[in-house]
Amino acid sequence: QVQFVESGGGLVQPGGSLRLSCAASGFTMDYYAIGWFRQAPGKEREGVSCISSSDGITYYTDSVKGRFTISRDNAKNTVYLQMNSLEPEDTAVYYCNAARWLTALIGLRVEAPWGQGTQVTVSS
Repeated sequence: QVQFVESGGGLVQPGGSLRLSCAASGFTMDYYAIGWFRQAPGKEREGVSCISSSDGITYYTDSVKGRFTISRDNAKNTVYLQMNSLEPEDTAVYYCNAARWLTALIGLRVEAPWGQGTQVTVSS
């Protein structure tokens, strides 16, 4: 059974940093694009960033470009999201998920059940 476990969230002041981790079980990440998504209270889930399966192509939504960096370690079946210069608007529950193709993730078309997510709160 495919399962994602997100971790690394927390409470941070504006301008601070966090590193999120997405550990997958039940399948091998190597052949899948992996994406990070977030959902703020009262808002729909949105795509944040994603990374292709093998050639390292990345995508970032405009609001996080230059601040967030996605990376993956296939040997550990884990994807990371380094978040710098955090803003209150980044407050949300962050989730990860997978799809065969990067373009599917950009269109929020995922292929696995959603995990519990990890809460990120940016506040002074």
